[in-house]
Amino acid sequence: MARDLKKSTITFSFIIFSLVVFSQESIQFSVSAGDYNREYCPVFVDLTETDQSTEISKLCLYRDINSELRRVNFQFDETKGGLWFIPQGSFPENTTRNYMLKSCDEKVKQTSYPMKIKQTGESLTLMRSDKLILKYQTATVMPPKDIDSAYQRSGFIHPMWSPGGEVLTRIQPPDHYHHYGVWGPWTKTHIGEREVDFWNLAKKLGTVRFTGISEVTEGNVFCEFKVKQEHIDFGADAGEQVAINEELQVRAWNLGDKAWLIDYTSVQSTPLESGILLDAYRYGGGLGCRATEKWTKDNCSVLTSEGKTRKDADGTKARWCRVEGESTTGRSGVVFMDNPQNREFPEPMRVWPLNVNKNRGDMFFEFCPIRHKSWKFEKGETYRLKYRMFVFDGDLNSNEAEALWQAFANPPEVVFELSVSSRQ
Repeated sequence: MARDLKKSTITFSFIIFSLVVFSQESIQFSVSAGDYNREYCPVFVDLTETDQSTEISKLCLYRDINSELRRVNFQFDETKGGLWFIPQGSFPENTTRNYMLKSCDEKVKQTSYPMKIKQTGESLTLMRSDKLILKYQTATVMPPKDIDSAYQRSGFIHPMWSPGGEVLTRIQPPDHYHHYGVWGPWTKTHIGEREVDFWNLAKKLGTVRFTGISEVTEGNVFCEFKVKQEHIDFGADAGEQVAINEELQVRAWNLGDKAWLIDYTSVQSTPLESGILLDAYRYGGGLGCRATEKWTKDNCSVLTSEGKTRKDADGTKARWCRVEGESTTGRSGVVFMDNPQNREFPEPMRVWPLNVNKNRGDMFFEFCPIRHKSWKFEKGETYRLKYRMFVFDGDLNSNEAEALWQAFANPPEVVFELSVSSRQ
């Protein structure tokens, strides 16, 4: 079972990092919005080139507004050696903001954070204060009564809520019992000459299982978990074998309570000497989402970065895809974003046609990196896929979706303003 891990990355006084000492004992830098409105845009400040130890609990980040310093929440990223923050309010295109990182006037004490994770023996739930964002299932979920137990699964996201509390995902629908909220198993694969399917559980050829928690982080700017998943091949000569090892990282950013911003990163490798071939197929891998049963062809819509809609998006490529529909709050939706670092960027998509499921037109979306081109995983190599989801209530137009994607793909430039003085 998962260990009960919790790491708060800001206030631990023993976390030490290096920072440059400038003439005024501070780091001053500017952030340029560039060509896009930078609302809802996490900014990373790299501090790896610094050389004096300072306790992070003694530092504060300030925005300089006409020589008046205003405190800004930030969060240290120990893995990357820098800090994250999110510019507040309107940050229009072609504008610049100035910031300063320096010792606080008084020591900052904090014992709880707005971005937090509730851990149980069955799940990890990402929250902003008391509002639910998403739940990741660590325990195995069995199918409904009298349904083949082969449909059981762990290691998926459900529910994913809108800011207004609308459940936007679905699991185990009667038309596809193997559908599990937000998840990404590979479908048609080959180990040597033998086919293995980790998606269609009824075939009893393979599955994906949660196997452990690597890390849990809470903070002012984001919360996240890193978990281990194993893609299990049922048909090996010696019985079950691990065909793919996966580390899944899910991070929720603090945008306030009007929208959720979620990063979904999967790093995969194979222990198999002969590797594994991911065959070109219309389903598999990437990021898949079975939407709420409320959404049908009559009340939900699709719009891609290339102007495609529900009628013609399937099989095409896109930087982003907005999927939205009717909800108790009026309208709710998700902008799914593809990252330029992904192998097949812009990735092809699977978008269910309007006549699916006896002409109901239920909603399924997936970024499918092997839709048109096979992919071979070789032993000793790692393979990374990065996605982002913007979850909203109300309306969101194409310009807003494009700005969100630009923030993901081309983050703002950070420029240090002062030259480095000699070490004090």
